[in-house]
Amino acid sequence: MTVTPRSGEAVEKTRIGVIGAGWIATERHIPVFQSRSDVEVVGICRLGEEELRKAQRRFGIGYGTQDYRELLSIGKLDGVVVSSPHDCHYEHARAALERGIHVLCEKPMTLRVEEAKHLAEETKKRNLHFVIPYGWNYMDYTAAAKTAIDGGEVGHIEHVLCHMGSALRDLFTGTGASFAEQAFFKPELKTWSDPKVGGGFAHGQLTHAVALLLWITGLEVAEVFAFSSAARSGADLYDAMSCRFRSGATGMIGGAGTMPPGSPYQVDIRVFGSDGMLLLDIERPRLEIYRNDGRHHSISVNHAPGEYTCHEPLFRFVDLLQGKPVENCSPASLGEQVVAILDAGLRSAASRRVETA
Repeated sequence: MTVTPRSGEAVEKTRIGVIGAGWIATERHIPVFQSRSDVEVVGICRLGEEELRKAQRRFGIGYGTQDYRELLSIGKLDGVVVSSPHDCHYEHARAALERGIHVLCEKPMTLRVEEAKHLAEETKKRNLHFVIPYGWNYMDYTAAAKTAIDGGEVGHIEHVLCHMGSALRDLFTGTGASFAEQAFFKPELKTWSDPKVGGGFAHGQLTHAVALLLWITGLEVAEVFAFSSAARSGADLYDAMSCRFRSGATGMIGGAGTMPPGSPYQVDIRVFGSDGMLLLDIERPRLEIYRNDGRHHSISVNHAPGEYTCHEPLFRFVDLLQGKPVENCSPASLGEQVVAILDAGLRSAASRRVETA
């Protein structure tokens, strides 16, 4: 079926399938994709017959299955969303790539760096698009920060600081999800609170801030030493990771998942270089550059305090599939580096040793 976008140019509808039609998919992915007239969500997959049919009825999707292999085999899929539990991301994304299907994979991309590396290699080898929906990577202030750093505003990067705070104590402790009381499907608490399947602050939240830091700096991690504090569920609530990057730069990455309920996100990134430093604060929106030569300046940030939205990565995924000249600000290669830090950090917290990323 062809549709005519506002530009007046007729295009084929982009066909999307969804693996893991749970909380995030029904609150975010499916509604966002269905808001575009040039996209069709042609099929969904999730466990639970009753829940599956309920989602199909809610969104008017004709095809539903509990077997992701069946979804990947229903005919021409242009892209697939992987929003299954964290520990299933690798299996589901790999299966899609092996069938030549472009992938939008929820964070964490994978739980192990070897898995992330394999997905990045498969994406490159097969010349496919792979997007991780890190919303902050697509903001105008992020583009401005990256341009400033790439343009040498701070010189050679020597040290970075990355802090994040969020209000999800109940989710990571497995006691509830107060922020999602009105959701169509509630979050599966085990996914977020059981460390055996990737539950905890690092994979659930810190991943966003790390992706933002690595995108604007281009740093690649070499080794990590970390401490973490866990809830009774065993999931990490607090993380403190000391990093050395391949360039020789050092860094401190960490934060807390225990802000009071309803608090805005805290994200504070500081990049220290040979010629100055850059400060990006999302809680009190500001982007400032301080230079050794005195040419300090601020860049306007017109966003609400602690704001997070994730529409743009989904729109960008569709645009990439349609061949439009847009940038992927959260590709598989970036995801590999994010997983490298978090995997090494959590291993270090357990071993009490420096771990190679």
